[in-house]
Amino acid sequence: MVFATILLGLTPSFLMVGIGGLVRRRLSAEAWQGLDRLNFEVLFPALLFFAACGRPIDPIEILRIGPAVWAIMTLALALGFLARRTGPERFLDFAGAWQTSWRFNTAIAFVAVPTLDPALSGQMAIAIGMAVPVANVLAVTALSRGGSLSFVATLIKVATNPFLIASIAGVLVGLSGYKIPAPLLAPAEMLSKAAIPIALLSIGATMNWRALARLDLFNGYLCLTRLVLVPATAFLLCLFLAPPAGLAAVFILFAALPTASAAHVLASAFGADRSLVATLIAQSTLLSALTLPLWILAIKLAF
Repeated sequence: MVFATILLGLTPSFLMVGIGGLVRRRLSAEAWQGLDRLNFEVLFPALLFFAACGRPIDPIEILRIGPAVWAIMTLALALGFLARRTGPERFLDFAGAWQTSWRFNTAIAFVAVPTLDPALSGQMAIAIGMAVPVANVLAVTALSRGGSLSFVATLIKVATNPFLIASIAGVLVGLSGYKIPAPLLAPAEMLSKAAIPIALLSIGATMNWRALARLDLFNGYLCLTRLVLVPATAFLLCLFLAPPAGLAAVFILFAALPTASAAHVLASAFGADRSLVATLIAQSTLLSALTLPLWILAIKLAF
């Protein structure tokens, strides 16, 4: 019964992805890229800011959430590196694929959180705000070995990442305890409501729906790391360390997210094999439709 409720809660989002696949030819590739850009630059930053500043934030929350999500990404990085021998010969191509083991899909995070508790959106926004810069720095560090962009130039891009700026701004407002007047906050709320539907449509429109047919040993292990091994470790640690139930749910859900849909952009910028990364993104996203409901069920039963 609980599992059916979870699936029912996620079904509208899965259908939106499917609709994106059906209407992909109604818009040009440039149009879909424009929507992705709009989401990256405006809509999702508004969502992150609105979710983070919507309630007062206890500084202790940052001290709890930050190190935990950094540890989760470090674990994913270490486990992902074990695939080096079965991966591409050129390290740059491997690094492009390797980053998918620790990067995470922000859109899916905010789709999945309400199936547990809508009140956890603020804590998830903090987790993402703490994780975005570290995830990007790790990716840049790996890809900079032989990449076409200089390390400093790419770090500047990381520092000006709209997700990072919006998350930090929202967290600072939440820490201050200041409540932004509703008329001033309303535009951010309106923009945030458009972020997830557009992101899901774009995922469906740009996804390679035949990617699972190319699930070889290398790709399969990276997907296993992202969707099973890392969340399983987070789950066991939460059982052992017994953090508050809300934090445990955020940590495990964060660990169980499919990889970031924009990982191929960074890989392409450094000259890595973009098609390999795109295939991994599609495989991770498709497989998460099976694994994510199971992790949400496990969280509900255990915490």
